[in-house]
Amino acid sequence: MIKLLILDVDGVLTDGTITYTPFGTEVKSFNVKDGFGIVRALKEGLKVALISGRYSSLVEKRFRELGVEEIHQGIEDKMEVYGYLKEKFSLKDSQIAAMGDDIPDIPILKTCGVSGAPKDAVPEVKLIVDFVSTKEGGKGAVREFIDFLLKEKGNE
Repeated sequence: MIKLLILDVDGVLTDGTITYTPFGTEVKSFNVKDGFGIVRALKEGLKVALISGRYSSLVEKRFRELGVEEIHQGIEDKMEVYGYLKEKFSLKDSQIAAMGDDIPDIPILKTCGVSGAPKDAVPEVKLIVDFVSTKEGGKGAVREFIDFLLKEKGNE
């Protein structure tokens, strides 16, 4: 049974676009369906963690609002955080699900119990995951993966 869901941010929870205003402020858009899926997953007892190679205060703000406590940003070695979370929550790889879209996500996707990717993930990722969403990153792919996980868990 899956107990932890790990999500990449750019390209998974967003469409991968990085926008700056003329004043240098970063702008990100998040899908409300993905947000509802995360809240639902948390209510169903799944822990949710974000691991991102970039840092954004907007990510911190949005996902704290949703109740996500494990937000790891500016991470070069995502497997290091994976190991930390696995140990912190006393989990086996088979109890962890993850969704990623690009090459830095591959080590986690190959290690976890159930792996997923958005429709527009790079081919190398889509070839190795268990689940490929019909939706693109930032367009409901996370919600679709969460729905899949909760059905598998028997909570649907």
